[in-house]
Amino acid sequence: MLKVEDIKQARGRIRDSILVTPCARSETFSEMTGNDVFLKLENLQRTGSYKERGALNRILTLTEDERRRGLIAASAGNHAQAVSYHATRRGIPAEICMPLATPLNKVMATRRYGAEVLLHGANYDEAFDEALRRSKENNLTLIHPFDDLAVIAGQGSLGIELFEQQPDIEAVVTAIGGGGLISGVACVLKHARPSIRVIGVQTARLASMKEAVEHGKPVTLPVATTLADGIAVRRAGELTLPLVQKYVDEIVTVEEEEIASAILLLLEREKILAEGAGAVPLAALLNGKTKLSGKRVVLIVSGGNLDVTILSRIIERGLVQDGRMIRLRIHLPDYPGALHRLTGVLTEHRTNIVATAYDRAYYGVNFGDTAIDLTMETRGAEHVAVLLKALTEAGYLFERIT
Repeated sequence: MLKVEDIKQARGRIRDSILVTPCARSETFSEMTGNDVFLKLENLQRTGSYKERGALNRILTLTEDERRRGLIAASAGNHAQAVSYHATRRGIPAEICMPLATPLNKVMATRRYGAEVLLHGANYDEAFDEALRRSKENNLTLIHPFDDLAVIAGQGSLGIELFEQQPDIEAVVTAIGGGGLISGVACVLKHARPSIRVIGVQTARLASMKEAVEHGKPVTLPVATTLADGIAVRRAGELTLPLVQKYVDEIVTVEEEEIASAILLLLEREKILAEGAGAVPLAALLNGKTKLSGKRVVLIVSGGNLDVTILSRIIERGLVQDGRMIRLRIHLPDYPGALHRLTGVLTEHRTNIVATAYDRAYYGVNFGDTAIDLTMETRGAEHVAVLLKALTEAGYLFERIT
């Protein structure tokens, strides 16, 4: 079982190479949630996530023979970059197995940091199996992303920082994938002050730790995709599960739309770029999953490695969730001026059209009529309600496309 002394030693080892990230108060989210909210910004680490802490601590505990033979790891992104960066800085050869579908930006970043990247398998599990095979075949040291006590101890250094920065902390909310981060942080905080609530958040699509706690053992879940790819772990860790059972007060889940909205809010309100896993604590707090009220709460923004090619999709998804983008299919008589009349209603209510599509043959359109799909920017749910009422009063038949 992990000991606090292990975490303190890890903190001493890595402190000269790891950024002490800010833990800043958010006026916006404090007002929105009725709590005193602070954001621990691990997205500001050199490689964009907290994963550096555990990877570096494990690397610094290697024997000379292990350093000479080299390392191997499996990861879909953040752990890969952390191992690549810190191994290369110390002259240690490293191989990283990444799934074939890993976003290009994460593959290129891992290569830039110096490791050899091997693309293998349809998902993390298949990439890990290949890393395990190669570690045995080539006598390489495998650095597990979460199920390793040295890795967990390194992640726990974040908990020491939290307590130094916010000694009056009453609750911590953080993402859970395999459980390495929350295990280390919770161990430190619960020994410092048992009354501190530690709440873990998972995506509802892959709540592997929640399932493991409920069943009393790790359970392998079916493959699923999620915006929070950094915590898309199908099976909780064997070492992390007992720590979670001992130290974590509660595990909650959030939906994909809630994650998208949280990413958007962090970007808009706090100018913070968070990946899906980094945004799930805020998603949980905003949507009442934690039932925290009037508490001094720290949300751990665990990473910010968001693929720019999907950022626009996430923003759009968040806009839809917040009611700031809507798509309607409106039936119109097919004669000159019909569209002009419709746009007049939209203009009157200050609605901006961003995309249109006409159809005369599908969607049950009558002869002499047409259907038009309009994607529009709005000011939120109240504005949408006013707009829909105005269209109804103007005699339009329409349906909302979701």
